[in-house]
Amino acid sequence: QVQLVESGGGLVQPGGSLRLSCAASGITFSINTMGWYRQAPGKQRELVATFTKGGSTNYADSVTGRFTISRDNAKNTVYLQMNSLKPEDTAVYFCNAVVTVTAFLTNNYWGQGTQVTVSS
Repeated sequence: QVQLVESGGGLVQPGGSLRLSCAASGITFSINTMGWYRQAPGKQRELVATFTKGGSTNYADSVTGRFTISRDNAKNTVYLQMNSLKPEDTAVYFCNAVVTVTAFLTNNYWGQGTQVTVSS
């Protein structure tokens, strides 16, 4: 059974930092892309950052320069270092993994989400 388990969320003051972690287990195929998405109340889920197996990264404009995504392929774990946090970063953060099953089939997996609240 595939599981993505996130940790590291919480309450932080504006300007503070948090580090999210997501460990994937039960995956027998190759994980292509791992990443983070977020969903604020009343808004759609949006991409935060992704990290491909080949080492390419992609960031939302709103977090570029403040957030850093990293990945440990040996541990099937992805991290998100969040610095200079702003109240508008408040959201539930979801871990995502895209798994290559065959050349024509990929599976998409999600974690349960971790709350990040930026408030004074």
